[in-house]
Amino acid sequence: MAELQGRGLSASPHAADSPRHTEASAELEASWERRRQAAVRRKRRRRWLIAMVVVLALLSPGVYSYTRWMLRPTSMPVGVRSVEWARTQPGGNWLVDNIEHVYYSWKAPKKGGPQLTALPTVGETTPVAPSATGTHGKGALKPAAQTAAWPPRIKPVFAHALPGEGVWKATGPPVDGGPPVLVTTFRPELDYPRTVAYVAWFDQKRIAVAFYPGRYEPPNAVVRGPAMVPYGQRWRLLATFNAGFTYKYGGNGSAINGRMNEPLQSGIATLIGYRNGRLAIVKWDGGQNAPGVAWARQSLPPIVWNGRVNPKLDSSLKWGETIGNTLRVWRTGVGIDRRGNLIFVAADAQTVVSLAKILQHAGAVRAMQFDINPYWHTLITYRHHHGLVPTMVEPQPNHSAQRYLVPDDRDFFAVYRRLRGPITVPFK
Repeated sequence: MAELQGRGLSASPHAADSPRHTEASAELEASWERRRQAAVRRKRRRRWLIAMVVVLALLSPGVYSYTRWMLRPTSMPVGVRSVEWARTQPGGNWLVDNIEHVYYSWKAPKKGGPQLTALPTVGETTPVAPSATGTHGKGALKPAAQTAAWPPRIKPVFAHALPGEGVWKATGPPVDGGPPVLVTTFRPELDYPRTVAYVAWFDQKRIAVAFYPGRYEPPNAVVRGPAMVPYGQRWRLLATFNAGFTYKYGGNGSAINGRMNEPLQSGIATLIGYRNGRLAIVKWDGGQNAPGVAWARQSLPPIVWNGRVNPKLDSSLKWGETIGNTLRVWRTGVGIDRRGNLIFVAADAQTVVSLAKILQHAGAVRAMQFDINPYWHTLITYRHHHGLVPTMVEPQPNHSAQRYLVPDDRDFFAVYRRLRGPITVPFK
């Protein structure tokens, strides 16, 4: 024993607990721990993989739908396309409505505030309408050259009118000795002194109005056409403007050249162009084949009738499902004055009631709401000077003045110089 101890060796029964043995055991335990952790990781990866497969399985229809939607030819930017896609999904319209409601509530204009010192410039620089005193300003047509349908100046709402407020100005080439299209601006509400209404007036004796489908609206157009102003008609083009609510959000029927796109609903306000050139807004009761109709476009019930604002106007969804009507946003509308001429209005910060009052104040005895929200309003006029020169009348940062000269997703109206013969919608 002493010999063994002298050689530095232990004869103890615990010799197996030598440092070398302890090190091997620790390494073995570490190996087992690594294997255990690797097994845990593999199990976690399998769980994550299964979860991802389930999520992808659930999302794949939506991803496919979104991708297909975004790859369609369109005139809309990515953001607007994405919102419109979301509306088509189950529950998506409700979600978008609520998000828009919060956004537009936050952006809603406040009452009062500083007055405008000038109005936006529209039309030609020289007014052509009679002045407030009944005399004619420089450049105005002489009385003999005016038609019986000449519109009076829109009476200013504010006690102190701004220069040119409510005074009509020409926008393009004359037809039969006078301007067929006039535009003006005025401030429509005392409580909102910075709000501006943009108004266009069309002489029904000198113009022909055509209604065109867009790429996707109306959804069941019998003849889709070019979805823009046809090249063969641009030589006589005077103006273009947006149409009404989409078919999905109001069941608004339409017809072109005697052929029905979507069924025309009884009792709904309907803008009609007759083959004899007359324009009218009616509560449709002519069935599906009313005689003498060149085209027809519906958009909700009328908002002005027999010169009076519809007393049933309220904040219900039937007047604007996308954001409700307690909110003030861009709105458009059309009206017919007492001589049968057409009036188009676009104005920001409006409810359906205030829009009706603008049209009434501008001279409409019958009127209907057209499309709403900042993206859809469009009023463009055209001059012919070494080619076609379009001008966006109201501020519209979401579109250029070329909007209806290239294919567009939504239906629209084109205003032409009147030609002899019956009115039709030319597609070439």
